[in-house]
Amino acid sequence: MQEDQYLMLSGLQHYIFCPRQYALIHIEQQWEENWRTVDGQLMHRRADDPEKSELRGDVLTLRALNVKSDQLGIVGKCDVVEFHRDDNGIALHGRKGKWIPYPVEYKRGNVKDTLADELQLVAQAMCLEEMLLCPVQEGALFYGEAKRRHVVKITDDLKNQVKRNVAEMHKLMDRGYTPKPTYKKSCNACSLINICLPKAQGSPVAEYLDRYINEK
Repeated sequence: MQEDQYLMLSGLQHYIFCPRQYALIHIEQQWEENWRTVDGQLMHRRADDPEKSELRGDVLTLRALNVKSDQLGIVGKCDVVEFHRDDNGIALHGRKGKWIPYPVEYKRGNVKDTLADELQLVAQAMCLEEMLLCPVQEGALFYGEAKRRHVVKITDDLKNQVKRNVAEMHKLMDRGYTPKPTYKKSCNACSLINICLPKAQGSPVAEYLDRYINEK
């Protein structure tokens, strides 16, 4: 796979939330803000400052770290990667000792009912493992509303879920296909609800448009 065919790691969370949302954003290049997306951007802007790398005791903090996985075909950026000094870790250029990477992803709100946030973090861990040639056994999600970390164990089961979802994302992208809408309660929180129009599916107008488009 050529690097220009790699997918954005951030799209994994969109896909898990809703495959149609993923396709609208990443295939059709459509976007619309709401207060949730703006709040999330402001939170990430504070975290994703590459000039704010620092060493405190046995923890080296790097921000806005670019990552990729050739195996998964994804590229992205980690909000924060902490490197904890540990004799079982790896050497870092320009740093004494050995270090174990620990990704930290910043999220607005609180812990969610789905695994979307966890799987995005696991995908970051998989990129770090591939790039640094060392295991990443744990990471954390920092939620702005709760102002605390939610620790995530990087398990084989979660890694396999990432692999399955990313493979499905590649299939959608290769086909250039946008799934049809299916309304559910979570649609109300989506910034694309006025573009997606999930409640219009199945209506006479939607059926007419489908026939019109298919006849062209």
